[in-house]
Amino acid sequence: MILFAEIIIGLVALLHIYFLILEMFLWDKSPGLRIFGHSQEAATSSRVLAMNQGLYNGFLAAGLIWGLSLGDAGYAIKLFFLICIVIAGVFGGFTASRKILLVQALPATVALIILLLT
Repeated sequence: MILFAEIIIGLVALLHIYFLILEMFLWDKSPGLRIFGHSQEAATSSRVLAMNQGLYNGFLAAGLIWGLSLGDAGYAIKLFFLICIVIAGVFGGFTASRKILLVQALPATVALIILLLT
């Protein structure tokens, strides 16, 4: 069960690295425009905000990777960062787009539950 938890947490970390790439580097490019559904004008005007958001997603991924690198000793770190991701995902789901609940909050919630069961 511990290995399964670590795999799921690793996938959540990879997901947040993907968010970092989308928000920091592809926000106003074709993939970003398609995924987020923004016009070129809206994406260009919000690019700096998206880059900031992407950086935060990178920090969340780094926290999970840090916790994973510590093995059992990183339990509290993994717990903390998963809770942060769930809260951010729920907030984003209610304030920005319901899709965030599925893309961010749900995977982190699953990982959190599995971690708590180990």
